[in-house]
Amino acid sequence: MMEIRYDSTRGQDTGRTLGQAIAQGLAEDGGLFLPRSIPRIDEGTLPDASFLAMSRAVMHAWTDGSSFSPVIDAILLDALNFAVPMVPIEEDLFVCELFHGPTLSFKDFGARTMARMLGHTLGLSGERRVILVATSGDTGSAVADGFAGIAGIDVVLLYPEGGVSEVQERQLVVSRDGVHPFAIKGAFDDCQRMVKEAFRSPDWQDIPLSTANSINIGRLLPQMLYYWWSVLNLTRGLGRTAPHICVPSGNLGNLTAGVLAHLSGMPVAGFVAAHNANDYLARYLQDARAAMSGTIPTVSNAMDVGAPSNFERLRQLLPGDRLHGLVRAVSVSDEQTIDAMRKVFGKSGYTADPHTAVGLETVDILRRKEGLGGPVVVMSTANPAKFPDTCRRATGVAPEEPEQLARLRELPSNKQLIEADTAKLAARVRTRLGL
Repeated sequence: MMEIRYDSTRGQDTGRTLGQAIAQGLAEDGGLFLPRSIPRIDEGTLPDASFLAMSRAVMHAWTDGSSFSPVIDAILLDALNFAVPMVPIEEDLFVCELFHGPTLSFKDFGARTMARMLGHTLGLSGERRVILVATSGDTGSAVADGFAGIAGIDVVLLYPEGGVSEVQERQLVVSRDGVHPFAIKGAFDDCQRMVKEAFRSPDWQDIPLSTANSINIGRLLPQMLYYWWSVLNLTRGLGRTAPHICVPSGNLGNLTAGVLAHLSGMPVAGFVAAHNANDYLARYLQDARAAMSGTIPTVSNAMDVGAPSNFERLRQLLPGDRLHGLVRAVSVSDEQTIDAMRKVFGKSGYTADPHTAVGLETVDILRRKEGLGGPVVVMSTANPAKFPDTCRRATGVAPEEPEQLARLRELPSNKQLIEADTAKLAARVRTRLGL
């Protein structure tokens, strides 16, 4: 099988192998890499005995002919060694829990798999990479944990000072081999801007950069796997029709991964992007002239993204009216989010984190106002224990703290505070990494 090549969304940086696209991160023309062709996967051929067996089959379709083909099984076995449960909430409403990895968020799927794929690529070439990543909450801790200690890789984390929960910050700043966290005096959009500027700035030219944000295609391919798993659980395991899938959305990487899965053959009734007050996609679907805006802080902070990078990918994957035909988008307020957490806890005893609650409230709105029918899966993105204050406010009860979080209290931290200045960050990185 011929290896799939990857091209920039902006058309100038083309023909990259998957290994090259992952190692490079952002295309040289400032665009994002997309597959030139999408493999067709026959749903009926996928095994459903286990998540790992299914994942191997899906990823082989995407990596056959590449340098990853002989090692992808071992990479997945090492990276994705945790459960992916489907939890029924009520009739025709299910939650796919994606937070059973080591950092208790869905970002573990993409970060851990990509780390091992990049480590394999660097091992073949003998090169080094500095992973520069912006996080509004969970991406950074997943990247820090997934990449720590991998030969040839250092990680520089940027997160907004005061813009993540106390638990999330604890996960970000704990000392790890090769990981350097920076608290930025600004919002997430400042962190994301700095990442993009670094790839084009002369101040960074001698630093071998890549990124593990969802702008890196290596993050998105593994995230397709749980979409396939949730659909197979419903259509085969429960005999249901293809579901709508509701995706709590910020930078739109998770939604883009679901769209890639669908375009490769996964049946779906449609996607629903569930937004907090940072609702660019919802406004765009109403009016294509809508403008991106600055970040608005909310209780679902990992989704606080005013200018979502992956919108560029979505427009190319679903040109013209195809985006409107496949995707709906709804914006939910903080008050509605808290109320959704309270309602689902009162009805079923299920504790939802505030991001998952945005998804649950979105489904309720579409059921009531637009008559959305049939099965719906909400992608549950984070363990509620990462947001104890919000959960206590909504339900009166704080979730029990998992052992993964409790042990962080005793570990040393490695935090640095810096202004939202790309040149100053470059100087600090050189000092820290001895470059």
